[in-house]
Amino acid sequence: MSIVIPCLNEAERLPLLLADLQCWQGRIQIVVVDGGSRDRSRWIARMAGADCVPSPRPGRGAQLQYGAAQALAPWLLFLHADSRLRPGWAERVLAVLQDPAAIDAAWYFDLRIEPGRPALRLLEAVVGLRSRWLQRPYGDQGLLLHRELYQRCGGYASLPLMEDLDLVERLAPRARLRPLRQPLVSDGRRWSGSSVLQRSWSNARLRQRWRNGESAERLAATYYGRRHND
Repeated sequence: MSIVIPCLNEAERLPLLLADLQCWQGRIQIVVVDGGSRDRSRWIARMAGADCVPSPRPGRGAQLQYGAAQALAPWLLFLHADSRLRPGWAERVLAVLQDPAAIDAAWYFDLRIEPGRPALRLLEAVVGLRSRWLQRPYGDQGLLLHRELYQRCGGYASLPLMEDLDLVERLAPRARLRPLRQPLVSDGRRWSGSSVLQRSWSNARLRQRWRNGESAERLAATYYGRRHND
């Protein structure tokens, strides 16, 4: 299995994920694609034995696309650098890899946000329903799939935003997206200091604008608070 991790200034959180990955007992390749970190992220990745490569272009979509191109194994697992894996993840993933029928599906983790609060627990439940019924898990839930399926759906596009939605919308007509029934813990820092409902509504509006044909560059400018030049 090859694990692809896009990274940008994650020196505080990346070591925790890399430590979680040490539970894997089989052959593994870890590809950390750095987007220009100014901290010790690249040094940490190399010290942990990962293949650390610079992204040829900025943006998480470009990082994921480039990382997949460097991957050598038949199975690909995409994770965000601020994620944490819970005990039991390796056994569950191994069971999927050993199932011949699993090659026809894509697999995702259940979202957990820490530190949590009641509003975030509700958000996790809504995300779980959306993932199962609408077949729309997003990047912070991870994605496990065989290289053949990844290539068949066209892989990640080099987008500054919506790269996860873009991929699952191309995946869904070709394969079932199935839950691993294992949590993947996402850092709750982006939810701190803001209303969960307000943030969720803002993200939903961005997704709708994407579906209506607005460019990912303009949406990224809105999301990251930058001026967009037409």
